[in-house]
Amino acid sequence: MIGGAVSHGGPGRMIHSMGGGEAGKINGRVLMRLSVFVRPYWKLLTAAGILMLVSSGAGLLVPYLTKVIIDGDITAKSSGGLLRDGLLLAVAMIVGFIASARQGYLLSRAGQLVLNSLRNRLFDHLQRLSVAYNDGHIVGVTISRVINDVAVINNLLSGGLLSIVGDTVTIVGTVVVMVAMDPRLALLTFSVIPFMVLATFLFSRKARTAFRATREKIGEVVGELAENIGGIREIQAFSQEDHTQRRFDTSNRENRDANVSAMTLSFVFMPTVDLLGIVSTGIVLLAGGFMVARGHLTIGVMVAFMTYVSRFFMPIRDLSQFYTTLQSASAGGARVLELLDTLPTVTDIPDAVHLPRTAGGKGIRGRIHIDHVTFSYVPGREVLHDISLKIEPGATVALVGPTGAGKTSISNLLCRFYEPQAGSILIDGVDLHAVASESLHAHMGYVPQTPYVFSGTISDNIRFGRPEATDAEVRAAAEAAEAAEFINRLPEGYNTLIAEGGANLSTGQRQLICIARAILVDPSIIILDEATSSVDTLTEALIQRALSRLLEARTAVVIAHRLSTVRNADRIFVIDRGMIVDEGTHEELSSREGLYRTLYERQFVTEDDLES
Repeated sequence: MIGGAVSHGGPGRMIHSMGGGEAGKINGRVLMRLSVFVRPYWKLLTAAGILMLVSSGAGLLVPYLTKVIIDGDITAKSSGGLLRDGLLLAVAMIVGFIASARQGYLLSRAGQLVLNSLRNRLFDHLQRLSVAYNDGHIVGVTISRVINDVAVINNLLSGGLLSIVGDTVTIVGTVVVMVAMDPRLALLTFSVIPFMVLATFLFSRKARTAFRATREKIGEVVGELAENIGGIREIQAFSQEDHTQRRFDTSNRENRDANVSAMTLSFVFMPTVDLLGIVSTGIVLLAGGFMVARGHLTIGVMVAFMTYVSRFFMPIRDLSQFYTTLQSASAGGARVLELLDTLPTVTDIPDAVHLPRTAGGKGIRGRIHIDHVTFSYVPGREVLHDISLKIEPGATVALVGPTGAGKTSISNLLCRFYEPQAGSILIDGVDLHAVASESLHAHMGYVPQTPYVFSGTISDNIRFGRPEATDAEVRAAAEAAEAAEFINRLPEGYNTLIAEGGANLSTGQRQLICIARAILVDPSIIILDEATSSVDTLTEALIQRALSRLLEARTAVVIAHRLSTVRNADRIFVIDRGMIVDEGTHEELSSREGLYRTLYERQFVTEDDLES
């Protein structure tokens, strides 16, 4: 099982907008694909839809009953009719209220279920993406996809998807009833509709660009924030607080301006709709008043018209808001789907094999054969050139060379975080390309240069690769890793909570926990990526003792930085510019001219002087 965290010497990170350009348009294909996440909750949505129709019907009935009461019961002075119709009016209002409240609850519940399902799907997909994806994307931008873009999709479902049905029913029903009651007054009332259509058309064109910009800018803000928080030590160490603050101010200001532009459009459009509603109300009052005065219209019809006018423009305003929600959801949905459509660069073939167990059941033998491997992170820029080497079971091999020589790239390929463009890597004679990744990682441990611990207890972190391990096994692994002493000194011992990123532990303590994690899973192959390069000499001694136990009877590939690890290796391969330029034992390589001797004289002899 892979232990520790991955420190990659790969391509630089890039911000991917994931959906700029056309993403701001309403994309029917995107919305149809997102409907897959809605289908499991069709019963909730159907019930909400029915309740919405009931609510809309009740809303249409209330003004008509008001007209009946005024023109019929009050005019005829019928107490019985007034009681009957008044009771019907009260029932209609109560039914409308209950139906509206219940459908709102069902829509919100369905929206949260969809949101939960979609975020789970995204998280699962991110877990399965290759390491190359995270090497090429800023974490904050990815977080924005999972949090912000999914949220706007939920807004579409809970705040507008079915509302359009109810609003449409209300608009159509209002037009039918008003025309049926008095066609002349209805035509006068609807004379403002052409202006409404023009305002909506102009608003939609501007809103398309504005809301696309808001989705892009919030992603940049989250990305900038995550990057700066992650690098706060470096920022403070180099006194770059002002510089990073200016960068964040720029991103934050652009996000503010994008949102202000979008809100300005809404704040202009909504009052325009309200103004047209007021004009229609004035038309009803003026024209209806003249018609009532001349006996061509009853007071009840005029009152009903007044109510219907207000109900007519409310759904129009809601539909315009729904349009903006639809645009935001379309833009966010495009980015979510782009993430879901991103395929892992390393995948298992359909008939991938599982590495066999030895007769004793303790794992694979651990013979490694790198056969004429060529590799590049970016096409056309090779970092490894026709590399070949063999490692016998149980041997410890060191890879040394200058920074950027390709050492970490070899470990990335051995862990199958990446795959070579040419050549093959075999474990016990089986090509890694044909091995199930889960099977490979079950036999392999990884101890990184920069140790990574998760939020939770120390015990949880040690058993990360073997959740079923007993407390006794966890303690035994910690003792073997030389971690038990510092753990027992902590107030809560193994139950001590680790702060985010291990902030309450030293680098050396985190590294010892990572070694204990690797010891607990008992791997057959160990990859050490300069595991002692970031600690002091005293801590290094602890780590070296822990590593000596970890490496016992296991095949080990050590990316060397400290002399002690190099000296103990069975074989040393010298890497330079992506090629193996020399190999041998420490004594053999240091006794002859070459890159290793140069490195030894420049670094290792100096280190000996410091230690003596």
